[in-house]
Amino acid sequence: MKTWVARAGLLCLALMLGACASVPLPAPWEDSAPLRYNIAYTHDPSPGLDVEVFLPRKFPREFLFRQPGRVESLTAVDEVGTRFEFFPRNGVMQVPEGTRVVRYHYPLASASREGGRHMFGGMGEGDAWHVAGKAYLLTPSRVTPGLRVDLTVSGTDALLPWTPGDGGVYHLQGEDLIDAGFHSFGGRRCEAHVGASVLEVALLGRFTHLTDAEVCAWLEQAAREVMTVRKAFPYPRVTVRIVPVPGESTPGVFGMVQWSSPPSISILVGQDATAASFAKDWVAIHELLHLTHPTVLPRVAWLTEGLATYYTELARARSGRQTAQHAWQELTKGFARGRAAAGSRTMEEVVAQEGNWQGIYWSGALFALHLDVELRRVTDGRARLEDVLELLATRGSTSSFAHFGNAVDTVAGQPLFDALLARHLPVPAFSELDALLENLGVRIDPGGVTLHAAPGSGLREAMDGERASDDAGRAPGKEKGL
Repeated sequence: MKTWVARAGLLCLALMLGACASVPLPAPWEDSAPLRYNIAYTHDPSPGLDVEVFLPRKFPREFLFRQPGRVESLTAVDEVGTRFEFFPRNGVMQVPEGTRVVRYHYPLASASREGGRHMFGGMGEGDAWHVAGKAYLLTPSRVTPGLRVDLTVSGTDALLPWTPGDGGVYHLQGEDLIDAGFHSFGGRRCEAHVGASVLEVALLGRFTHLTDAEVCAWLEQAAREVMTVRKAFPYPRVTVRIVPVPGESTPGVFGMVQWSSPPSISILVGQDATAASFAKDWVAIHELLHLTHPTVLPRVAWLTEGLATYYTELARARSGRQTAQHAWQELTKGFARGRAAAGSRTMEEVVAQEGNWQGIYWSGALFALHLDVELRRVTDGRARLEDVLELLATRGSTSSFAHFGNAVDTVAGQPLFDALLARHLPVPAFSELDALLENLGVRIDPGGVTLHAAPGSGLREAMDGERASDDAGRAPGKEKGL
């Protein structure tokens, strides 16, 4: 693990981010000027964001909050200074004709009806706050591909998904407003490095036992484990926000990735967690593993969550953080939870049932396992599921379900994806599980899981072992299919 140089390093990072040093942008009166945002953090009388939105001439007047709730009124100002108060309805509003500037205040402290903490709407303490961009940024209801956006932040050090340019100005595109990611204001900073990539981390509160260096070391270890799945870390820069949860000792309480560009990650960590407890944590590696696959549009939760869930256990085994036996025990326990949540429903019914997360995640993980097995089988061990992710990475940061299947078939060298999907979707979920585990040599006993010789046990060992550094490092003769 790296030794973190705290104060000098964090000061350099703050200067690099440039958020505190940025100055408000002038008003754009030209039609071709960017849409501009000046965001000022304030804590008088309570933490919040004062936002100014400067509109070019002839700009469309319909705006919205993509996650409405806290802004009750806004002020529109025309070119001669006349003010109009207007109000959103379900987050949508028509800006009055002739408006050049819109101003509003966004309270970061949660209203009592929200229970005091809200991962999207705002959570934090003192002068360290976490919020989703879609909650506080007023955005055009229709965003055109060519829309240019300039944004500044003042009043505190901010960590946004994007890298600021000269003078602390963020030069964005319209799509950045749609997927604005997670943002933080204030707090402390550290960095985690993996290869040539960096995780910029905001620590948004106090921990009872943890130092900032220990938190960043935990994230760095998880980032290195991503490289047991991908040949290189998927992004040169990713931002991570760590929010302490009072009264909790669990290291990773909850985590989420937002598909900003680049993606942004936030993780809730027990305020009373210890560095030793990080050894058993799975939340950080799970969220970082989502970076290994493209954004699938429209969203297919069972596929993307299934991939991350499957690799969460294998990556920790490949890195040596847990044994292969423990990895398969965790997988089989998860499959059991998924099977219980699915009942007698087919996989197609389970993945369509909103809120059935155990069924969705673990039926997806089973499909990922079976897909990995079949790819290795039909290619005599020359290809694996990781190769699909590598191929997709060359095709851009977004994909579709059909394109994912096409990549599978390309790697397999033959049609594979649709045929395997047809084996799973129309039958009771987890129907394929028992035979698959038996062939891999994974036996569920009363005391846990035992691994034994079986037709596919060599293949299983190749999956949970350390990733070969290159194709020459593979041992295809060792892998036997179903």
